[in-house]
Amino acid sequence: MKVTIISIPVRDQEKAFQFYTEKLGFLKNKDIPLGNGNRWLTLVSKEDPNGPEILLEPAPLHFEPSKIYQDALMEAGIPYTQFDVKNVDEEYNRLQKLGVVFSLAPKEMGTVKVAVFNDTCGNNIQLIETLS
Repeated sequence: MKVTIISIPVRDQEKAFQFYTEKLGFLKNKDIPLGNGNRWLTLVSKEDPNGPEILLEPAPLHFEPSKIYQDALMEAGIPYTQFDVKNVDEEYNRLQKLGVVFSLAPKEMGTVKVAVFNDTCGNNIQLIETLS
C-alpha cells in the first residue's frame, strides 16, 4: 500500500491552482472537468513528478462539514498538512518575497524547523525541515 493522492480542501480551485503553481512551484498533473465548474485538479512536486499527487478539492463549497472543519483548523492555527523542504529559512524568504503570508516564522522545534503560511484558500500549511 502507498499514498498516491493527498486531498487539500480549497474554496476556489483556480485561485488555489495559481497559488500552488506560481508561488509554491508545484506542477499541474491532471485537470479534468467534472461539471458545475468543478475539476479533478491534481499537482505534483517538481522534485518528485512521479510521486504523490495533491488534489485541490472543492469540498468546502459542496459539503458543509468540510467547510466547518477547515474553518476550525484555521481559527485554531493548525496546519491542514505539511510539505518537507530542504531549508525552511530559504523557502520562507523566497515565499515572503512572493507575498505569501506566514503566521509562524521559521522556528526550531527539537529535531525539526517549521514555518506556517496561509495558502489563501482556507488552509494553514506547514513547511518542515529535518535538522541533522
